[in-house]
Amino acid sequence: MKTNSGAKKRFALTGTGKIKRKHAYKSHILTKKTKKQKRNLTHMGLVHKSDVNSIKTLLAMK
Repeated sequence: MKTNSGAKKRFALTGTGKIKRKHAYKSHILTKKTKKQKRNLTHMGLVHKSDVNSIKTLLAMK
């Protein structure tokens, strides 16, 4: 099975096997967002446990 090209650009594995992701809403229309909101969107987040299996399928890990 091939790895999904969009998924491999958007997700990364941590050392403990969790999946990192970027926050949405940080690409455009930034003038109406506060500095605090933009700053908090900069940090990486983790994928929710209910979505992990579907993303692992896209990354051909299962």
